[in-house]
Amino acid sequence: MPRDIPVGNGDLLITFDRLYRVRDIYYPHVGQYNHTDGYVQRFGVWVDGKFAWIEDAGWKRSMAYEEDTLVTRVVLRHDTLGLEITCSDAVDFHEPAYFRRCVVRDLLGKDRDVRLFMHWDLSIKGSPVGDTANYDPATASLVVYKDDTYFLFNACDENKCGIDNWAIGTKRVRGAEGTWRDAEDGQLGRNAISQGSVDCTVGYNLQVPARGSAHVTCWMAAGHSHSEVKQLNQRILEVGADRMISRTAAYWKLWARKDLPGLEKLPARVADLFVRSQLVLRTQIDNQGAIIAANDSDITQFGGDHYSYCWPRDGALVAYSLILSGQSELSRQFFRFCARALNGNPYFLHKYNPSGELASSWHPWMIEGQRVLPIQQDETSLVLWALRKHFESFRDVEFIKSLYQPLVVKPADWILAYRDINGLPKQSWDLWEERRGIHLFTVATTIGALRAAAAFASEFGEMDRAQRYREGADRMVAAMRRHLWHPEQKRFCRMATPQPNGSYRLDMTADSANYAIFAFAGLPITDPMVASEMAESQKRLTVRTGVGGYARYERDYYHQIERDRVEQVPGNPWAICSLWRAQYVIAKATSFEELEEARGLLEWCSYRAEESGVLAEQFHPHTGEPISVSPLTWSHATYVMVVVEYLSKLAQLEAGERNAQSHAADLVTDNAEA
Repeated sequence: MPRDIPVGNGDLLITFDRLYRVRDIYYPHVGQYNHTDGYVQRFGVWVDGKFAWIEDAGWKRSMAYEEDTLVTRVVLRHDTLGLEITCSDAVDFHEPAYFRRCVVRDLLGKDRDVRLFMHWDLSIKGSPVGDTANYDPATASLVVYKDDTYFLFNACDENKCGIDNWAIGTKRVRGAEGTWRDAEDGQLGRNAISQGSVDCTVGYNLQVPARGSAHVTCWMAAGHSHSEVKQLNQRILEVGADRMISRTAAYWKLWARKDLPGLEKLPARVADLFVRSQLVLRTQIDNQGAIIAANDSDITQFGGDHYSYCWPRDGALVAYSLILSGQSELSRQFFRFCARALNGNPYFLHKYNPSGELASSWHPWMIEGQRVLPIQQDETSLVLWALRKHFESFRDVEFIKSLYQPLVVKPADWILAYRDINGLPKQSWDLWEERRGIHLFTVATTIGALRAAAAFASEFGEMDRAQRYREGADRMVAAMRRHLWHPEQKRFCRMATPQPNGSYRLDMTADSANYAIFAFAGLPITDPMVASEMAESQKRLTVRTGVGGYARYERDYYHQIERDRVEQVPGNPWAICSLWRAQYVIAKATSFEELEEARGLLEWCSYRAEESGVLAEQFHPHTGEPISVSPLTWSHATYVMVVVEYLSKLAQLEAGERNAQSHAADLVTDNAEA
C-alpha cells in the first residue's frame, strides 16, 4: 500500500498508509532504522458501546497537508458513529518528536463519551527481540526501549497532561495478537511492564458536548536514553504540544520556496505541487546528508529489500533540484556525505545506508571467473556533474576546496583510466540496475562529468589536467556518435556489448533514459541525432491509454501490468520518464505553442499525485493508481527541475516577444519620422 503524508525533520520520519495508519518510524536517520518493521500502528475510536479501527469501511477520509507545510490535515468522518475527527500530524522541525492533535466533533446532537486509542507495535531497530515497554509514573507516560533507542508516549487534553489509560503486553508470541484487541471493549488493563516482543495501546477519554468538540494532543518523543526522552518530554510540556505544532507549520512555510518568478502563471495545482514536492523531498533527506530514494517498507514484500538507501545517482539528481530551489545547505551536506561514503575510492559502489556504510547489493564482484567492478558508473559521474552545478550556482570556493580531490580529481582520473580502446567507458551496470554493458546514459553522464572536472581543474589552475579531461570528453562524444548510433534505424542504442572482434553488439530497445544525450552529454538540442532519437522515443514509449504518460523502456517487466498490448502499453508510465520528455520539449521550444506539451506533462503529474501531493514511482496504465514505492524522491525532484526549467524558458520567450515588439515599434517610429 503506497505511503502518504510523510512528516519528518531529517532525524525522525513518520509515514502513513492510505488508511491513515502509521506504518514506518525511522530514527535516528531518515531510512535507518525502521522501528515498526512495517507492521501496522492502529488508531481506533470507541463511542456509545461501538468501536471502529481506522481501517473500518465506515470511515470517509481526506488526507492532505496544511497549505505549504509539513503538518497534515486529515479529516475522518464516520456517520454510523456520528463523529468527525480532524487530525494534525507533525514532526517538530527541530526536536525528534512526533505529534498528533485530534479534534473530535459530535454529529448526532447529543453529549458523547468518546475514547480514542493509539496502538504502538514497535520492533526497535527492526526486531522485537529484547524490547521493553513500561509505564513511567514519574512522567505519567509509556516508555518503549531497547539498547540506545527510546520512545516515550504522552499526551495532554483540555483538562490534564499524562496518560492514565493504557495496556502493555506481548504480540505474535504464543498466540497473542497484541494489546490492540484490549481496546475494542473500550477498556485497557494498565499492565505496568512487559519485555520481549511487546506492544502497547494508549487510550484518551474525551467528553464531547452535543454538536460541540473536544481535543487531545498526543506525542512520541525519541532519544538515545531514558533521561534524554524525559528531558524532551519536559520541554514539550513547558512549550506546549500545540504550540510546537504551530511553530513547525510556520517553519515549513518559511522554508519552502514559493517566490519563483512566473510561478503564478502556472495552473494552481501545478504550482501547488511544486511547493509540495520541495517539502516531500525534505522528508526523505537525512540531516547528515544522505538523500534516500524512498521510505516505503511494503516494497520489501516484492523483492526482499527496500528503497531506504542512498543511491549516489538519485541523490545527485535530487541535489540538483535542491540547487535549483536555492537549498544550498542541503546540497552541501549531500556532497559531504558522498565524500565520506567514497572512503578513499575513486568511484561509488552500488548504494549506501543513511549512516554512510555500504548497503546491500546484487552486483557481483566476479563474472565467469573474472574480477569486475560492481558499479553503476553513472553514479560516480552524476555526483561530479551535480557538484559543478552547485558551484556554478553558489560559488562557495571554501566548500569546494576540501572536495576537489575526493569528488573531482580522483573520480575524473579514474574515469579516464576506466575506458576501452575507443574511448568509451568500460562495462558497468545500468541506471535501472538490470544489465551490464556500455550504456548510452552512462556515456552521456560521464561526458558531463569530464566537462565538469575540466572546468574545476581550469579554475584551480591545473591547465594540463583540464586539457586531459576535455580531450577525454571530446573523444567520448565522437565514440558515442560513431559506435552507439544505428544509422539504419536513425537512433541511438541503449546499450552496447563489446564483442571479441572489437566491435559492439547494440541493444536497440527504446529507453527513456537516452534523453541524457542532451541533458548531460551536451549534444546541441538542434542536433539531428538528438531530434531523431527523441522522436523515436516518443513514438515507442508513449502509453496510449486514458492514463497516458511515458514508459521507462519497451516491454518493461518491473511491476508490469499489460503483457498483451505492449504496442499500446510498452510499460507502466513513470513520473520521471514523462518529465524527461518535458525537459526535451522545454529545451527545444522556440515558441509558446511548442512549450504547451511540457505544460501538459506538468499537469499530468499533478493529476497523478495523491490528494496530499505525493508522487509515486510509477502508475497503473489503465487506472492511474500508484504502483511501487510512494513517495519516490526522484519523482518529486524531477518535477521541481522541470517547473524551474519551464518557467526559465517561458521567461526567455516572453523577453524575446517583448524585444520583437519593441523592435517593431521602433521601425514604425523610424518610418513615421522618415
